[in-house]
Amino acid sequence: MEQRFTSLHTGPDQQKQVKSRSSQSTIRGRLTRDRHLYLMLLPVIAFYLVFKYAPMAGEVIAFKDYRFADGIFGSKWVGFKHFASLFESIDFWRVLRNTLLLNVYSLVFGFPVPIILALLLNEVRKEWYKRTVQNLLYLPHFISWAVLGGIFIAMLSPSTGVVNMVLTKVFGIEPIYFMASSAWWPFAYTLSGIWREAGWGTILYLAAMVAVDPQLYEAAKMDGASKLRQIWHITLPGIRSTIAILLVLRMGHMMDVGLEQTLVLQNMSVLDVADVISTYVYRVGLQNMSYSYTTALGLFQSAVGLILVLGVNKLTRAFGERGLW
Repeated sequence: MEQRFTSLHTGPDQQKQVKSRSSQSTIRGRLTRDRHLYLMLLPVIAFYLVFKYAPMAGEVIAFKDYRFADGIFGSKWVGFKHFASLFESIDFWRVLRNTLLLNVYSLVFGFPVPIILALLLNEVRKEWYKRTVQNLLYLPHFISWAVLGGIFIAMLSPSTGVVNMVLTKVFGIEPIYFMASSAWWPFAYTLSGIWREAGWGTILYLAAMVAVDPQLYEAAKMDGASKLRQIWHITLPGIRSTIAILLVLRMGHMMDVGLEQTLVLQNMSVLDVADVISTYVYRVGLQNMSYSYTTALGLFQSAVGLILVLGVNKLTRAFGERGLW
């Protein structure tokens, strides 16, 4: 009654002041109540400010002829000179093609694998077996590419590799030089990425499946639905929002290929398909010290990634999903 009486006998300006005071008191109350959580959040905020946002000031190098002696802001301004050189370079279009192709392979063949693994593990009822399989699937994620890449190359070796031994003794096929063939290398690269990351990706989908109402499965069983129909009509729709969000995030990396994985697996024999933007930037930018040129390339890469994220997020919302925002 008091609040209603106040709103009836005060003007618009006074009502705004009352609302601002109440909102301020609410914010203060939340800050006081959750102060320990906000304190725990400070290192994360500091990390992103120092290592993510502060380096963005260096993007101005893309529009300058950067020299160590002159510094970032003292170097000569050249406008879009480096972008013009970038788009006129044959090497740029080659590494762009390789980057997009490897990411398309990873998206088409690698993105569904964690979903399939999560669906299979969700149906396992033996807890000890389920945990064992999960641990074996997660393990490669915690091994560095220097070790994992060596193991993968050894497995595909034409002389002592397990894969070629099976192909030769079981199917009578001559040994294949997977890592030295331009035709086979992209598939070997994609397979190595799936091996390392698929198990880790299943964690998110398994967590999403836990939230699916068990009563839906009971009702489906009473209606005579098979396991496949339960997965298709209950499990997959239940994790559809998670799939959509992860797809949006994945599209943001379509212009990015991991440097460590590529450096470990590539060699001079397959450089025409294995040279990607990250290795090109490392070789030209750091080793040849063409900082302005490769900064322009990195800015172009980030801009395309942002456009892809915005576009796919909008498309996701158009299909009725939540998206990232």
